[in-house]
Amino acid sequence: MDGNFLGKIEKFKLPIALSVLGIVLIVGGIFASGINKAKPKDFPKASLMESQKTISVDVSGAVNKPGVYRLTESSRIEDAIKIAGGFSQNSNQEYISKYLNMAQKLSDGSKIYVPLEGEQISNSPSAVMSATHDSKVNINTATQAELEALPGVGPVTASKIISDRPYQAVEDLLNKKIINKSTFEKIKDVTIIY
Repeated sequence: MDGNFLGKIEKFKLPIALSVLGIVLIVGGIFASGINKAKPKDFPKASLMESQKTISVDVSGAVNKPGVYRLTESSRIEDAIKIAGGFSQNSNQEYISKYLNMAQKLSDGSKIYVPLEGEQISNSPSAVMSATHDSKVNINTATQAELEALPGVGPVTASKIISDRPYQAVEDLLNKKIINKSTFEKIKDVTIIY
């Protein structure tokens, strides 16, 4: 019987060796995958939410739901318009396409005013120059059009002013090199911070 058994083992030596090797590899693979498997990191979801600061933005005029909205700090005008229900049917589309920069980043306390169709928006520098003390342009909340109405301020400079908000003083425009000295001299008396 020993001879017969050893003969069968000899005859099936290769398949038996391959089977044993396969079992060893499978067990080893299962064991190794369990050791090297890193546990997924648990992110503190609450702290992520807390780290996103919020800002308040006033959206008014020709929008479907005017009001004050809280948005994340990185929000754009487009986000504010969406949360306010979008433009109303009677919004001034020409003004929107020319002066409202939908990609402009918002700052806390921003005011977005969308004029109604046919509503006249004063864009002339002469209107700003004749402004009284009470109607000075607040550079922290002024719209693109209001800033462009300032003497020496065009669309590019107005966008720079808006994107670098908030300011602590009107002189920050000069200190941060948003405008040059000659433009600052033209607008310093018709601008304000509050």
